[in-house]
Amino acid sequence: MNPAITPLAERMRPRNLDNVIGQQKLIGPKGPLRRAVESNRLPSMIFWGPPGVGKTTLAQLVAEGTKRPFVSLSAISAGVKDIRDVLNRPSGLFPPVVFIDEIHRFNKGQQDALLGAVEKGQITLIGATTENPSFEVNSALLSRCQVYILESLGRDELVQLVNRALEQDTYLSQKKIRMESYDALLRLSGGDGRKLLNLLELVATSHVSADELVITDDLVTEVAQQNIARYDKSGEQHYDIISAFIKSLRGSDPNAALYWMARMINAGEDPEFIARRMLILASEDIGNANPTALIMAQNAMQAVRMIGYPESRIILSQVAVYLATSSKSNASYVAINEAMALAEKTSHLPVPLHLRNAPTKLMKQIGYGDNYQYAHDFAGNFVQQNFMPEELKGHKLYEPGQNAREAEIRKNLQKWWGEWYEY
Repeated sequence: MNPAITPLAERMRPRNLDNVIGQQKLIGPKGPLRRAVESNRLPSMIFWGPPGVGKTTLAQLVAEGTKRPFVSLSAISAGVKDIRDVLNRPSGLFPPVVFIDEIHRFNKGQQDALLGAVEKGQITLIGATTENPSFEVNSALLSRCQVYILESLGRDELVQLVNRALEQDTYLSQKKIRMESYDALLRLSGGDGRKLLNLLELVATSHVSADELVITDDLVTEVAQQNIARYDKSGEQHYDIISAFIKSLRGSDPNAALYWMARMINAGEDPEFIARRMLILASEDIGNANPTALIMAQNAMQAVRMIGYPESRIILSQVAVYLATSSKSNASYVAINEAMALAEKTSHLPVPLHLRNAPTKLMKQIGYGDNYQYAHDFAGNFVQQNFMPEELKGHKLYEPGQNAREAEIRKNLQKWWGEWYEY
């Protein structure tokens, strides 16, 4: 490889599983991917994880480790014809590994074109996605694939990437480079290994005449600011821009929200991605302060699927303004997180007898359902009865937010449960 034209991240791509940094749950001695390679029994699979954690690398190494042909397609540019061309190629002893980057961008027709080949074993599909495959991959195709979640690289792993590049890369190892601090490199790359290495190379080549280059946080920040990459859907500012958009909505600033949305629209971002993130925000950050927000966001999601660009920008704009200017509450979001943490710690607690179902005579005889009070039989359709395990009676999880609608909810809870839950 010519270092003058080949990016550092590509030059440092691992050549075998032992050289991969991170993802040890998958490729460690007992990891499922390593076992699959060693046994030469590859299922079709989906790699789900953030950018720069090794999805493409693992796909290539899995194919090489099992001596199978490797075909790579990008869902951004490939169509049904490209898929059929791959399927019509003659294969050897083992079916080829067909790697599809950003498989979540394939529409239903493109995914359906893969389904038959996967079912018949003509190919071993490996799809890579940064989006939840439950939402983005057809259920029929997803059911035939093993989903592997790739984790973000930790600080120690990212530092190891930098040090390996400085020691082993043909170009960088010839330069006198000393790391004074890694903080800015790690912060600006956001856990993306590819972005980290390319930023390192950018800094290392910015002072070609220096006898020794000392990489400091100030130097990294200066070089990065001079070479800000424009937004692109494959990674560089994708997560920064969507983060700014969501934070603007949460912060009730419709002007900033529209600006960041326009940046995404101009870059050709998938309108469903924008709509889906607003749908999540409508529940997480608005919730019961304005339940209509969730309905608006859900309808927007359906509408953009039918319409697409350019007209869907109007719908996205309307809903973004509505969400930004709506009352906010994360009370339900906080409550479910606390409830899940509590449930994990107390999963041994039994369901009280009066809450248990009693479909058989024996269950009724031993007290299942005894003393249960049916709320609709009481005035106001309310009965004050313990619905928690006895050990958790009075343990409050939901705290209404500070907004008009939840203030009314708080009044009702005080009337119904004030003695037990201290509302």
